[in-house]
Amino acid sequence: MSSGTKTATSNGIEISVFPEAEKEKINEVRRSIGPLSGKLALFCSDACIARYLRARNWNVKKAVKMLKASLKWRREYKPEEIRWEDVAHEAETGKIYRSNYKDKLGRTVLVMRPRCQNSKSIKGQIKYLVYCMENAIVNLPENQEQMVWLIDFHGFNMSHISVKVTKETAHVLQEHYPERLGMAVLYDAPKIFEPFWKAMKPFLEPKTANKVKFVYSDDSNAKKILEELFDMDQLEPAFGGKQGEDFDISKYSERMKEDDKKVPLFWKTEGDPAIASLPVPALDASTLESDSDTSDGKADGSSHEADTDDFPTDNPLPATKDHGNGENDTE
Repeated sequence: MSSGTKTATSNGIEISVFPEAEKEKINEVRRSIGPLSGKLALFCSDACIARYLRARNWNVKKAVKMLKASLKWRREYKPEEIRWEDVAHEAETGKIYRSNYKDKLGRTVLVMRPRCQNSKSIKGQIKYLVYCMENAIVNLPENQEQMVWLIDFHGFNMSHISVKVTKETAHVLQEHYPERLGMAVLYDAPKIFEPFWKAMKPFLEPKTANKVKFVYSDDSNAKKILEELFDMDQLEPAFGGKQGEDFDISKYSERMKEDDKKVPLFWKTEGDPAIASLPVPALDASTLESDSDTSDGKADGSSHEADTDDFPTDNPLPATKDHGNGENDTE
């Protein structure tokens, strides 16, 4: 299907405009989901529904099932209510953080360092991941809906990776943040990582796996990937860039506290023209339960295998700044 376009209303609010065939599928999903209220209504923008449709190759029935599961998860997990003080202990080592630069397309960048893992709590790790995803989305520019991950494998060994956590992570990201990943760059991944990657790849949808790029500091051709993505003067030295500032938890903490102040405005529903145009009776739990088959995946982010019979085509649609946006406690 063709890509959507953007336009602006008289008050300056940008909205997504889709070709007629795509808009009809979006409307079909909306009718199947039924009326929503509050933050869930705000979450279900046209751009958000389009991401779920793309993730299921524009199959309305599968997109509805996927979206209902996400709505149930968001109602119960409340990812938009996680704040820095809830996850700060997970962040102390800089294992995941939002960089202060973007790529050349203006996409938010999350830096990940497996060697800096500082927690045995699966619940805590997933909660921090969700916080980082929500924070990255809040900081996306108006014309972007995807982000980039930079994964630094310096100092990595297999003790830093848990298969169980990785499966939980893959489930949360694929099922509740579809079409949010633009590219994941694995930088200087060691040879011992290759068997792990082969073991985990079947748990990823092919389109997601194809967004993963291996880049090595001693390979000039691979380095071109970073040069095409980033202004190297802004990129950190760990990735071959020239920006010399290391991760500082004190400074990062202040940034995140400031970012937390943006969240209530991001999710403000009162007076929002998009929400005002939607029916908003009280949310009926049965609306989210029906036909969703959510028994194959828990609301807390428990993993299950993705639908492997239907994978999306690589056809990203530009969208507005929308709100579409995962437990055992120890290993």
